[in-house]
Amino acid sequence: MRVILKSDVKNVGKVGEIVKVKDGFARNFLFPRKLAQEATDRKVKEMNHLLQMAEARKKKALAERKELLEKLAQLTVTIKATAGETDKLFGAVTNVDIANALEKESYSVDRRDIHLEEPIKILGQHKAAVRLGDGLETELKISVERD
Repeated sequence: MRVILKSDVKNVGKVGEIVKVKDGFARNFLFPRKLAQEATDRKVKEMNHLLQMAEARKKKALAERKELLEKLAQLTVTIKATAGETDKLFGAVTNVDIANALEKESYSVDRRDIHLEEPIKILGQHKAAVRLGDGLETELKISVERD
């Protein structure tokens, strides 16, 4: 019997795959647990349509992320911080502070996507990596100035 998997099943397949399984396995295990549905022509067409729509959404999101990274590569974020006489900060500038500064400039970047080698503790020019998944990465310039 051919079935469409609704979720990952160990040693059988992953979500959305059409697999051939024994009739008893499908009736007694997969169907009662709602792990699969029978692969009729109509349901196969419906699944293919859903997969195409998901692929289109994924391509659109990827294009938006690439555009955002291009804008961030040209941007310099300025952060004001309190510092002592030796240009050492009272505290540190972290990825949360950078995300907040980007938010003020109307760029929506999650703090977990901003990677610093270590928190910034000195005034001046610094760099941070912005990684948005799928190998998309750029370098963000950060200018820490005295408040």
